[in-house]
Amino acid sequence: MSKNSLVSKAFAAAFAVLTISSIAGIVTMVILYKTQISTMNPTPRPTFPSTTTGLPPVMRLPKNLVPERYKVLLWPHFYTRIIEEVNVTSPNQTALFTGNTTVFFHCVQSTSTIYLHSQDLEVFGGSVVNIDKNERIPVIQTVNHKDQTDFLEIQLDNALETGGNYSLYLAFSGELSDNLLGMYSSTYEEDTPGHEDDRDIDRFLVATAMEPTYARRVFPCFDEPDFKAEFEVTIIHRKHTRALANGINTDGSNIIDNEWLSTAFQPTPLMSTYLFAFTVSEFTATPSSGGRVEINTYARPEATQAGHTKYAAEITRKILDFFEARFGIAYPQKKLDQIALPDSQSLGMENLGLITYLEWGLLYEEGVSSLLHKEEIALLIAHELAHQWFGNLVTMKWWNDIWLNEGFATYMSIFAVDAVEPDFQSREVYILDNLHSAFEADALASSCPLSTSQEDVQTNSQITGVFNTITYSKGAAVLVMLADIVDKPVFDKAIRRYLSDWKYKNTDQNILWEYIQKADDENDGSTNVAEVMDTWTKQIGYPLITINTTSGEGFQKHFLFNDSAVSSLSWYVPIKVMKETNQISSIMLKPGDSGNKDAFLSTKGEWILVNVNCTGYYRVNYNPENWERLLTQLQTDPSRIPLMNRGQLVDDAFNLARAKVVDVNLALNLTRFIRDETELVPWESTIRNLEYFVRMFDRSEVYGPMQMYLRNQVEPLYDSFSNYTDNSTVPTGHSSQTNQINAIEVACSNGLPKCIKMAQNKYANLMIINSTNNIHPNLRSVIYCQAVAHGGKEEWEFAWDMFLTSYDVSERGRLLKALSCTKKIWLLSRYLDYTLDPDLIRLMDVSSVIRYVSKNVAGQALAWNFIRAHWEYVSQGNVAGLIEVVTSRFSTQFELGELERFEMDYDLGPAFRTVYQAIEQTRVNIQWISENKDVVLHWFEAETA
Repeated sequence: MSKNSLVSKAFAAAFAVLTISSIAGIVTMVILYKTQISTMNPTPRPTFPSTTTGLPPVMRLPKNLVPERYKVLLWPHFYTRIIEEVNVTSPNQTALFTGNTTVFFHCVQSTSTIYLHSQDLEVFGGSVVNIDKNERIPVIQTVNHKDQTDFLEIQLDNALETGGNYSLYLAFSGELSDNLLGMYSSTYEEDTPGHEDDRDIDRFLVATAMEPTYARRVFPCFDEPDFKAEFEVTIIHRKHTRALANGINTDGSNIIDNEWLSTAFQPTPLMSTYLFAFTVSEFTATPSSGGRVEINTYARPEATQAGHTKYAAEITRKILDFFEARFGIAYPQKKLDQIALPDSQSLGMENLGLITYLEWGLLYEEGVSSLLHKEEIALLIAHELAHQWFGNLVTMKWWNDIWLNEGFATYMSIFAVDAVEPDFQSREVYILDNLHSAFEADALASSCPLSTSQEDVQTNSQITGVFNTITYSKGAAVLVMLADIVDKPVFDKAIRRYLSDWKYKNTDQNILWEYIQKADDENDGSTNVAEVMDTWTKQIGYPLITINTTSGEGFQKHFLFNDSAVSSLSWYVPIKVMKETNQISSIMLKPGDSGNKDAFLSTKGEWILVNVNCTGYYRVNYNPENWERLLTQLQTDPSRIPLMNRGQLVDDAFNLARAKVVDVNLALNLTRFIRDETELVPWESTIRNLEYFVRMFDRSEVYGPMQMYLRNQVEPLYDSFSNYTDNSTVPTGHSSQTNQINAIEVACSNGLPKCIKMAQNKYANLMIINSTNNIHPNLRSVIYCQAVAHGGKEEWEFAWDMFLTSYDVSERGRLLKALSCTKKIWLLSRYLDYTLDPDLIRLMDVSSVIRYVSKNVAGQALAWNFIRAHWEYVSQGNVAGLIEVVTSRFSTQFELGELERFEMDYDLGPAFRTVYQAIEQTRVNIQWISENKDVVLHWFEAETA
């Protein structure tokens, strides 16, 4: 929503005062405050040592008060549609919300000051009651700290007594945020054919995004994850709208007057404030059939009516059933709502009982959405449903252990999708994708551990910063490794016990290790789980295992791209070895060990392979003789090497070359076998690694012969799909469908004439026919991009017109990317300027557009200049991901200098670590290019001579 449609802050404050008094009768009617705390409590309340705390910590709330239950009333005053009347200069829309909250809490240590959180709220009328004695305690002063703490300090006339039970009532007002955080407004256009003048009508809704520290923007609360409580919520909303919240609504909505309804929800189970959620909209539901849990999937009415929520509704039931069986614990509520929002900061958020998604992550349109889009929807839903156990039911004590939420959800989602959609055959691809993403981020000295001390994660920016690739991808990768170490059945048994014993409580990784240790001991295991796993979670990075198959020795060393960095870190490394004879053995390489000579020794000149099926989180280097044997095997009969390892050998070799551990020629030689390879995993790994070479050399003379080589290598793969591609059809099997897209993208972007002609012809036909799109949905993204890249103004503006007029979220997503593919700098510049207008490019899409433009060599400098010129605006989105992508091509001293000045001159917020890593990576790139450019150029010239 544009700012000129919002009421001013001054007006909001004045209106709030009037509103608080005017709704007193309504509030009394809607919420009846009880005078004692409910005895229904799923878990015992925690106790704390009775030591003198004095003032609260700098950033953390004191633990002397423990919230148990909230009664919250929220009243967003927005309109779902703008009503413009004659002689009215301003539209009717408002951004104001008002409300009140009563929090019931227990005092574990006497204090005369209550501390909780409140941010950007006007707070009124503090009232404290001793519930045990039914006595009111006078409030002397209420102070809202205008600093990073966001503390709301309430000073009392009398001290609260240890062991006493109290309630705190507060009224408040605020404004809907304009950055998709806290409580915010979202807009969409209702498709209304036949409407007067064929105009589409703007619709408005309200949604929430509380993770990690934004609940305090909506109501005063103890906004830390280990302050779990029940939430009993009432929403006042306009007629013709529906309110959804975490809890169950069993009584419908009560009429307040001709304009307003009141919807009350049953108390939730114990949960953290970051999981609090509600929406108010005119959306409609698609129910999921069968089952104990009532599942409803909400979306825009026209999307629901068209069946775009059908796949999500079907797959959600299957995934929920899978997790209930896998964990042996029922989903803790009788209802599960999920809603597809037009605007959201994240693709999905796991709020208990009300999961929110960006529309793209939930809606699937048959005949328009890519078949591969189903995979992405299923994986996202599985991730958010896994959180109902990992995060919602059992929650980390503090944000320093957020990997216990995100790592587990990422890990479990892979196996859920593999179980409910086996035809996708996606498990190996997703495991390797997580592994390689983590490897890339974790090979820098500026990386971060999975689990750090609580003291290192205090400010809101520090908390937001831990939501990174390490948390998600490395978290999942080390869980894959741990399950392999103790055996998967043992791991699964431990996880079921862990979830059962700690439901509705808060844990840390040490508690997890205890449960896995106990299950391993019962299985006669010999692993010291905490000792082994602490080396993976409390340290940055990962090891490079160097194997000498002649002597049988194996050593480990911290793998870093920067060869000048000094590190003495070491790990307990689970080694799985496969010999050419198919013999497989497993050993644990301990810090200081030199390996097992029998396991690593090559006999009769046969090759050995380490890290079979890529279950270990480490890279492997061999003596030159073993590398040659493996290379020969790949070129003669690659099927002898497990599929995942064919991809991993390429990834290891390229990254060892980047770290100057092996000669770059070795990595490039490994790409020769890919010409005859048809499987997805090796191709994905090859493309991913050659992208680094493209970024480093696409502004130099290396790029010409490199393109020619890639064109030659991909041509057989492209030809194998040509019958499908030319006829706009796709093969069966999602792996083949993905590889078809890979073949087109690599072939066209490297100038294969028949590929470019194909893309141009299909796009030209679309431009002529206009109303009929005969391009298969799977192929639209890559064909749109390549046609725009090899076209001009006409092709770009046709794509822009399609973007503006399309209502399908999949199609809009494809076009958003395709528009960045043009090589015309002036068009890219215009596209970036469009991101400053939220009526053209939604705020949530701004960072995506800039990232897409920066990946285009013609747009990289434009994107870098643009984010610096408009930092305040663009940094409202995924700023860490934005910096990572925009700086990924930096490889000159000039670019390094600009990046260092950027670090000094700008408020980086949660992107601070990403900028440090970008500086380190740029230095590595500069040195690597200076040492390898001539070698790489010579290799590509020799291969294409």
